[in-house]
Amino acid sequence: MSALTVVGGLLALGLLAYLVAALLFPEDFS
Repeated sequence: MSALTVVGGLLALGLLAYLVAALLFPEDFS
């Protein structure tokens, strides 16, 4: 697995976690 794949996967996971947090705690993301 190339470094680009690893970085892309981490970015996707981070974005997904951010979206889930924004849905669960909308008051924290004004």
